[in-house]
Amino acid sequence: MAKRDYYEVLGVGKEAEASEIKKAYRKMAKKFHPDKVQHLGEAHQKGAEEKFRKVQEAYEQLQSELGF
Repeated sequence: MAKRDYYEVLGVGKEAEASEIKKAYRKMAKKFHPDKVQHLGEAHQKGAEEKFRKVQEAYEQLQSELGF
């Protein structure tokens, strides 16, 4: 996944500061956490798990690249 794709996954622009990235990560993680969508059924839960993994990967990659 390219660096700019990580920004897109988190819904922030390339010029986003660390605080904006953290805020976007927390929002997306809360929204797509598998435990939060458990009541919607297995199909929704699997989709949420995949999206949650992408959000975590994007945040961890940006975190290591930007050093925050």
